[in-house]
Amino acid sequence: MPTILRIGPFRFFFYSNENGEPAHIHIQRERMLAKFWLQPVALASSTRFSPKELRKLEVLVNENKETFLEAWNEYFSS
Repeated sequence: MPTILRIGPFRFFFYSNENGEPAHIHIQRERMLAKFWLQPVALASSTRFSPKELRKLEVLVNENKETFLEAWNEYFSS
């Protein structure tokens, strides 16, 4: 499961067996987990994150969308 980026307490990653799904990113902090689609950016699922944190995460995903898409495409095209 490649980690793409860390911002503060958040780890942004995807699983190596997910190439059958549209591009997305998982975000973990402690026991909290969220998944965002990247095109367009939208929340797919969340466990234990508050609505306030999810809004913050959506901003972070939008700010780093190109980095996540590049990593996704590079990883799954090889």
